[in-house]
Amino acid sequence: MKTKIIIADDHSLMRVGLDALFSHQKDMSVVGLACDGIEAVALARERRPDVLIMDLMMPKMNGVEATRLVRQSVPETKVLILTSFGTAPELAKAVASGASGAFIKSTPTEDLLAAVRTIAAGGKAFPDEVRQMIDDNRQLSDLTDRQLEILAAATRGLTTSDIARQLDISVSGVLKHFTVIFEKLGVAN
Repeated sequence: MKTKIIIADDHSLMRVGLDALFSHQKDMSVVGLACDGIEAVALARERRPDVLIMDLMMPKMNGVEATRLVRQSVPETKVLILTSFGTAPELAKAVASGASGAFIKSTPTEDLLAAVRTIAAGGKAFPDEVRQMIDDNRQLSDLTDRQLEILAAATRGLTTSDIARQLDISVSGVLKHFTVIFEKLGVAN
């Protein structure tokens, strides 16, 4: 029995390319193409694919929200997120919404085909680079808003004194925040 696939991407060239790739596999069948999240959810409900390959950033409804709705209404459909520039927070949200895998669009076709087969069989497919992005986001989510503000200032190259002045706190306060940030992130500096 062939794995039924729906492809959702707002770029026509990507939809056509993925359609050609998966349609030429003996064990796969493309049963629908969607150009936005709303259409992806509607097609999934109607055609009940085994795997929905979905772009993370689409108009009308993004891949995170569409994943959540598909997983609620068609729980047997597995979602594989594809993104060209997905941010760690968005990828983490997609996983929390029920995505079974996530890949960057530059992934070799053999890896993408293997991922679809893995997901269709009930597995998960997250390459190391995506897993690291998601793990990094989880660590950042442990930081308070003030700690994130201080970390962002440091990444812009501000000194401890500059950060203290900008945030209207003492230098020792900034240093105490850095101590906690380093502990939470598991880094030395």
